[in-house]
Amino acid sequence: MSRAIAFSGPPDDDWRARAADVIPGGSSTGSKRPAALYGTRAFDVALPTHFEKADGCRLWAPDGRRFIDLGMALGAVGLGYADAAVTRAVQGAAANGAVTSLPHRLEVEVAEALVEVIPCAEQVRFLRTGAEATAAAVRIARAHTGRDRVIACGYFGWLDWTSDARGVPTGARTDVVTVPFGDVAALCAAVDEAAPAAIIFEPLVHDVAPRDWLLAARSAADRTGAVLIFDEVKTAFRVRTGGVQELLDIVPDLTTVGKALANGYPLAAVVGRAGIMHAAEATWISSTAAAEATGLAAAQAVLAWHDRVDVCEHMAAAGGLLREVVGNALAEAPWTGVAVAGPPVMWRLEAEQPEALDALVAAAAREGVLLKRGAYQFGAVAHDDVAIDEVARVMPAVMRALVPGPRRLGD
Repeated sequence: MSRAIAFSGPPDDDWRARAADVIPGGSSTGSKRPAALYGTRAFDVALPTHFEKADGCRLWAPDGRRFIDLGMALGAVGLGYADAAVTRAVQGAAANGAVTSLPHRLEVEVAEALVEVIPCAEQVRFLRTGAEATAAAVRIARAHTGRDRVIACGYFGWLDWTSDARGVPTGARTDVVTVPFGDVAALCAAVDEAAPAAIIFEPLVHDVAPRDWLLAARSAADRTGAVLIFDEVKTAFRVRTGGVQELLDIVPDLTTVGKALANGYPLAAVVGRAGIMHAAEATWISSTAAAEATGLAAAQAVLAWHDRVDVCEHMAAAGGLLREVVGNALAEAPWTGVAVAGPPVMWRLEAEQPEALDALVAAAAREGVLLKRGAYQFGAVAHDDVAIDEVARVMPAVMRALVPGPRRLGD
């Protein structure tokens, strides 16, 4: 591919300034704000903040600069940007009318496909985002049990029930009890104290959850009548097609899925046991665009990929090679204070000093590689040998930009 593409319009730093004028924080997605992308380097004009085109694992800024992306849209894209099969499916759905007064047949077909590949799935409700799906799962659990309390561990999105952000009423999450990741004793104590409607966990945070912790949650839910929910928005169709529950053979009652399900198109779902999912009819969970056809068409194309190719193995292999390339470069320069950690399929950068991480991410971007500050870097099918070799070639230059001395790293 050519490194330069002629795009019309202002350079990238002008887009940054224009965005700041009309969008609080510069982006409607919190993790894509310049401050989130680059930390202390947020206003370095050499760093990209917007894209014009994306293809495979590469994207181009409005001024024509090309980058290899390791963040892959916060994990929403598992195959690659603008995958041909997904694009054809989406274009066909759009051409035939994406939303009407009736549900599209794809709603049934994709639900049937999810029942086949997610271990706990017997029924499905679609939504647009992971945060919506997870909130819906908790509401279903509360409607099913007639209880309010929830035991939680993980990040479940921005909605009030799980957020302590400014602007959230203090009572919105008083019925949510958080427990430490992997702590069996804390989990059991919380269950005994709370008599919960639901136990909801992310089964992979920094690493795959300990098996004994998830088994303890399964046992506690069975003993108390609580609903066990796995938030597999990031992990389904990535760790395994059926998520961590397929990997560990521990089946929850409900699961939320999204992100790689539709290769970047907005679609999420709650799936689970029919006897619990029926409670969705006893409460109110609805959205005009919940089963909009382009997202469903994208998901159907992704599921077809998973039928014919071991997509998750490709992701893990690519992610592992990228982790090795970046990790080896950092290990040879320990003075950077940055290291890699986590499983190959979704790994992260760790640093005791945030400024060191900011310097690394900025230096990599200047050399044409987009790293996500912290978590996560996601392997994708599109990370082929050519892309991985290119990352390996630029890492020495990235390390030279971080050479220690009287200057601050990366200056």
